[in-house]
Amino acid sequence: MTILEISNMSKHFGTGASRTDVLKDVNLKIGEGEFIAIVGFSGSGKTTLISALAGLIEPDEGGVIFRGKEIDGPGPERGVVFQSYSLMPWLSVTGNVLMAVDSVFKDKTRSERQQIADTYIDMVGLTPAKDRKPAELSGGMRQRVAVARALAMRPDVLLLDEPLSALDALTRSKLQDEFADISAREKKTIILITNDVDEAILLADRIIPLKPGPNATLGPEFNVTIPRPRDRTHMNSDQEFIRLRAEITEFLMKVGAERTIKADREIVLPDVIPITQKTVLPKAYKDAAKTVKDESYLQFSELTKIYPTPKGPLTVVEDFDTKIDKGEFITLIGHSGCGKSTVLSMAAGLNNISSGAIVLDGKHITDAGPDRAVVFQSPSLMPWLTAYENVELGVDKVYPDAAKSERRDVIEYYLSEVGLGDAMHKAAVDLSNGMKQRVGIARAFALSPKLLLLDEPFGMLDSLTRWELQDVLMDVWKRTKVTAICVTHDVDEAILLADRVVMMSNGPRARIGNIMEVDLPRPRSRKALLAHPDYYAYREELLEFLEAYEGGANPTEEQLKSITSRREARIERQTSAERIEAAE
Repeated sequence: MTILEISNMSKHFGTGASRTDVLKDVNLKIGEGEFIAIVGFSGSGKTTLISALAGLIEPDEGGVIFRGKEIDGPGPERGVVFQSYSLMPWLSVTGNVLMAVDSVFKDKTRSERQQIADTYIDMVGLTPAKDRKPAELSGGMRQRVAVARALAMRPDVLLLDEPLSALDALTRSKLQDEFADISAREKKTIILITNDVDEAILLADRIIPLKPGPNATLGPEFNVTIPRPRDRTHMNSDQEFIRLRAEITEFLMKVGAERTIKADREIVLPDVIPITQKTVLPKAYKDAAKTVKDESYLQFSELTKIYPTPKGPLTVVEDFDTKIDKGEFITLIGHSGCGKSTVLSMAAGLNNISSGAIVLDGKHITDAGPDRAVVFQSPSLMPWLTAYENVELGVDKVYPDAAKSERRDVIEYYLSEVGLGDAMHKAAVDLSNGMKQRVGIARAFALSPKLLLLDEPFGMLDSLTRWELQDVLMDVWKRTKVTAICVTHDVDEAILLADRVVMMSNGPRARIGNIMEVDLPRPRSRKALLAHPDYYAYREELLEFLEAYEGGANPTEEQLKSITSRREARIERQTSAERIEAAE
């Protein structure tokens, strides 16, 4: 039975030259008790769609029909949870939830309303914190309050507008499990707006892409037939999950592919030597280098970082010890607080080393230098300068002896390579977040660094934009083969980029928990990985590793070896099956 229907709905904002056509002829029927996930790129109109379903905006054409009647505004039968929590900071958890309950259930007694609030506060696991105010809560806990408040109104339909996108990976996975549990217990009709394909598959009955705007409309439906309850780790062994994930991802990549515009002229990268390559090394090192290849180009030796605190010294990272060959791409993964970014900041020379050492190309790292380029979550551009000028700042310092035309060629080459050939003279303030990060990547490569350091470079972007930039990064990296380390919390990103994935244990006193060699062919793209038979075995190992350390756990060496051996056994089975099939 249809509970909610979107009928020929269109919506635009602005007039004349400033008019933006957001949605066009959107049609959808949603059955009672269904869990629908709508996935799409940032700016595709997802929030506009959810706002229309909630009755917060009025469509230009068409409309939304609830139980056979067209809606004309907000109503308690449609509960909404937005990405931002919108809590009253002066009220406690109970007070924020009661505010909604009191407005909907005015005919109930005070004790009955309190019971309703308590029921849903307990359902989202906030009973121990029910008297705290929002400022005393973590981001995940605040979002739980918003969910409890929406559920406490006992709506027929729950509308979720990217409710988990601002949370860290561990908190996000926990809340996904809670949504799945609530869906099973409450039998609610739920519409989830998300840009995370895995989240959609984990939770939904149907997944419907929203094509990019302007005039965005819904794409083909994908039915999710994987039995419930669904386990995010074990699904990696489910052939239906693998098939469905590949189909949805391929469709989204196809409709969202940017038209990368190169520069008007063909640019040949000039043969100029950066100042960082003119360093005079000690004679002893040069003599030794004659007989040594590029192994151990970068060495972390018993690296430790200790911070003073009012309660005494806090050891964040302890005895981080590994060697990286020249041209290797390493990814660091682990739960929040495990010291990933601390290791990276010490390698960048931005954070003092408490004990141990980092040696790059025969020199101890003691401070920051142009031989190491860093790309942060936020690209830190000068907003009043153009993309070109932001890259030029570094290029002028690194190539002081190059001719102006040569420096121009370096700048335009890398901006063109990251897809900004047509936008290099736009001010940074006028660029989208994804475009700004492209400038950051171009700037880093243009410095010809000995070491490229990436600290969750795509962490602030929606997952679909992240896919695009990961492929951009891989495409540029394969031309330079610069030694690189990338901190990430994204399992797919870790595998896509790396020759080896370094998995860190929980902090404090975090250290290397395991190292996984990624034996997948290069050059890599997300599409190629999804088609590779071994990809999901690597993915399953990383998810199992993260699960082993979940909640501050400290797995034994035997447990970690068991996780690795399962991946190796799976790949061996797949390889044997392929040999048998080829022989037949």
